[in-house]
Amino acid sequence: MKRNGKMESTMIDSIYLDESLEIRWYKPESFSPMYKYQLCIMQDGNDYFQMGRIATLSDQLHSDGQIKNTVFAGIHYRDRNDRIDKYHPDGKKHEAFLQFLLHEVLPVLEDDLPTLHMGATRTLMGDSLAGTLSLVAALRFPHTFGGVVMQSPLVDEAVMREVREAKQLDSLSIYHTVGTNETSVPTSFHKEMDFVEPNRSLQEYFRSKDIDYTYRELQDAEHTWKYWQRDMKQVLTDVFG
Repeated sequence: MKRNGKMESTMIDSIYLDESLEIRWYKPESFSPMYKYQLCIMQDGNDYFQMGRIATLSDQLHSDGQIKNTVFAGIHYRDRNDRIDKYHPDGKKHEAFLQFLLHEVLPVLEDDLPTLHMGATRTLMGDSLAGTLSLVAALRFPHTFGGVVMQSPLVDEAVMREVREAKQLDSLSIYHTVGTNETSVPTSFHKEMDFVEPNRSLQEYFRSKDIDYTYRELQDAEHTWKYWQRDMKQVLTDVFG
């Protein structure tokens, strides 16, 4: 499919993860080094580009003036176990992945892109466990990553521990959705989990704090890309418009 914008990529030989990972980013058609750009870094990056149709939406929403100048970057995982190891707070590679995001991914992107170098203009986005990673990374580094978009994040006691221990919640802007039919979701942990009640508990906690927070429940939506993609246009216009 013809794109108006331009997809670029590079390989990062990570000293933190001891592996090479590809980073891809999509520049809008009007991209110019004379402008400044918001930056959205997506976990499960290939899924966002393919099933989320981020490039198509970026073309459409930039053309219609519905979002401000934004570059979307994606990082993907190798397999199910690798995703758990990197994204879950108790994962074996989680701490290394956070350092990778902070010290290797961000410098590469901001060396190429004219951004504002401010946390408020950098957003981490993810679905399910990738949404969990986005939240935890922003909780750990709130002055670097000021925005979070999490679609149906996995919320368990480890995640709530990170939330309760966060020191700078008031500097974050969090956008949070979950589907009302996500009550029995097959997971990579080899068990079904209820995503609705833990996410409702998380929203109750955030609403008790003085933060910029948006929570939406998607009626009759399940834990699949069919519903995340259907909601993507509203997410992007709400967060980047």
